[in-house]
This record gives sequence, structure tokens and C-alpha cells, in this order.
Amino acid sequence: MENIKVTEFILLGLTDALELQVPLFMVFTLIYLFTLVRNLGMILLILLDSRLHTPMYFFLSNLSLVDCIYSSAVTPKVMEGLLTGDKTISYNACAAQMFFFAGFTVAESFLLASMALDRHAAVCKPLHYTTTMTSTVCVLMVTASYTCGLLQASIHVAFTFHLSFCRSNVINHFFCDIPPLLALSCSNIYTNEIVLFTLAAFDTFFTLLVILTSYSFILVTILRMHSSEGQKKAFSTCASHLTAISIFYGTITFMYLQPNSSHSMNTDKMASVFYRMIIPMLNPLVYSLRNKEVNSAFLKAVGKAKSSLVLVC
Repeated sequence: MENIKVTEFILLGLTDALELQVPLFMVFTLIYLFTLVRNLGMILLILLDSRLHTPMYFFLSNLSLVDCIYSSAVTPKVMEGLLTGDKTISYNACAAQMFFFAGFTVAESFLLASMALDRHAAVCKPLHYTTTMTSTVCVLMVTASYTCGLLQASIHVAFTFHLSFCRSNVINHFFCDIPPLLALSCSNIYTNEIVLFTLAAFDTFFTLLVILTSYSFILVTILRMHSSEGQKKAFSTCASHLTAISIFYGTITFMYLQPNSSHSMNTDKMASVFYRMIIPMLNPLVYSLRNKEVNSAFLKAVGKAKSSLVLVC
């Protein structure tokens, strides 16, 4: 087959039904705005309140930053396609989109593992917490998370866009994900599938091992607590955290840890909506908004804002 130089791709999106375009645009706009407000608000709140300058909230602020970035890499283009009907994306923009969503998805998985280690230190070794989770250690853990993510994203982009695309330029997805792009290539994609599976498996199993091991020790410690109120509070916190982790890792495992021949793109689209759009919106609620310290900091910030408005008026 003759090799054709592809300069742009066409994203099929979530649906071809015209009557659903405007409702979906409104839904995704609300989700995206909610995501930005919640996550950027969380970052600002943590920066402004000195009581939240602890390892736990340092990780939360970085998790919020990651959610903002990888949500912004995908959602605005989806909204543009729904509103204008223009579903084209340039070759370079497609590569950039893949780089950002892949890199910051991997970074999020390592941040979740870092948060689990932080909670393990806080619950299981509270007397040594301040000497274990120092600012240097926290910065190194976050830096390592970003480095792993961006390095793997570079590998995925290099391997994917080294391929020849001569079958079609129509991507059966709503963003430039790796599996649907591999389906368009007329090159031998065996190496790409091995690289994709290996890196995804490493990220998933390594970070899950850290998370599950940490929570196993946390569970043992909780069961040894004599206070039923303390046990109830700890179990509630862990349940919310583990629920979000299950959704995040469940969708990624479903998406990437299966042979290419087993992929159903329509099913993958629905799964992608959860971890590309829904999870970034829910993370602030799941991880922190139920926390009394965050609620107190929020009320304090609102009080200061009201006082400033009164003085101005």
C-alpha cells in the first residue's frame, strides 16, 4: 500500500447523533469548569493556608495540578468538536495531546502511590512521621513521579509517531489515544504493543503493589486501635481513597492491559470518559473536601474575602 503523508487526523468523537451534540457539550463544559474550579481552588487554598503546609496536602496539591493538566489536554478539544463540528486535529497537536495525557496519567499513578506511603507513615509510624516525610523526601517523590510520567510519555510519542499512517487518518476515539492510532498504522506495530503493554503493566503493578502493601499495614494498625471512633474515621477515609484508586486503575487496566485485537473502541471511549473527565472532577471531593482541616481553611478564606469586600465597599 502506498505510504501517504498524514498532516492531520479526524477524531470521530463519542457519537454521531446530532441531537446529542449540544447536550454533551453542556455536560462536558460543566464537568470541565467544575474540575478546574475544584482543583485550582484546592491548590490555592493549600498555598494560602499555612496549616495545610504538610506532606499530605503537598501531594494533594500536585494531584490537583496533574488532574488540571491532563483534563485540559483532552476535554477542550472534545468540547470544540461538539460545538463546531470540527473534529480535525493536526499531526503535531495529536502528538502533543498524547504526550500530556500519557505523561500526567503516569505521574498521577505514582503520586497516588506516594500518597499511600505518606498515609502509611502517618498511621503506622506517627512518632517518626516528621523525620520520615521531610520536605526533601516529599519533593523527591513528586519529582520522581513527574520524571517517570514525562519519560514514558516521550517513549510512547516517539514509538507511535515513528509509524507510517497510510490506511486512514480517522481516529475512532474522542482524543489521540495510543490503541486507535496503532490501528491506523500500516507499519509493523508488534514492538509498539510490547512497549505499551510493558510500560502500562509496570506502572500499574508497581504502584498498586506500593498502595496495597501500604494499606495492608494501615489496616492492621487500624484493627489494633482501641478507639471505635478512630477506627470508624480511618476506615471511612481509606474506603473513599481506595474507591477512587479502584476506578482509576480499573479503567487503565481495562484500556491498556489487553491485546490490541481485544479492544472495542466504543467500550474504550466510555471507559476513557471516566478517567479523563470524571476522575479529575471527583478527586478533590474524594481526597480532601471531606477533610475538616480543608473545610476549616475554606471557611477561613471565605471569611477573609467577605471582610475584604466589606472594607472595599
